[in-house]
Amino acid sequence: MINDQTVFRHVKMQVQRRIKYCLVLAEHFFKRKFPIPTICYDLKGVKAGVAYLQLNSIKFNRTLLLENTENFILQVVPHEVAHLIVFHVFGDVKPHGKEWQSVMTELFQLNADTCHQFNVDNVLGKTFKYCCECQIHHLTTRRHNRIQRDNAVYICRKCHSKLVFSNEVD
Repeated sequence: MINDQTVFRHVKMQVQRRIKYCLVLAEHFFKRKFPIPTICYDLKGVKAGVAYLQLNSIKFNRTLLLENTENFILQVVPHEVAHLIVFHVFGDVKPHGKEWQSVMTELFQLNADTCHQFNVDNVLGKTFKYCCECQIHHLTTRRHNRIQRDNAVYICRKCHSKLVFSNEVD
């Protein structure tokens, strides 16, 4: 019988293989060695992965990885590795700028997608409804608390109006 730990161990091995493959491609292309990043699987929230450039480490969202294993390993893992490669080669540049896009498309032969399209229902948590002039927004507890406690202001990207709390909890 295969348990969850066995499945996760197998998936982690797939992630490691994909990282090594991406690094080998980069080493051949840039004619230099790249350090293997440290990997952690404790990222929370709706982000699939985050690269910590100065630390040469990557955090992945375990839930999204296990729910979307194939697409996650194909796209998210190289996405985060590309951030580290770009940092090592070009230094501190725009996160999804031309250097990163080039690594994704020319080196990894992948789309330079900046965001995943995974279902986030299982990682979303409690949200709060806020309204603007054009739609309803679902803000996280953290953003809601910043508004309530610190008088932070969030603006809609579409209509550019202030988000107003609607007193409803999702």
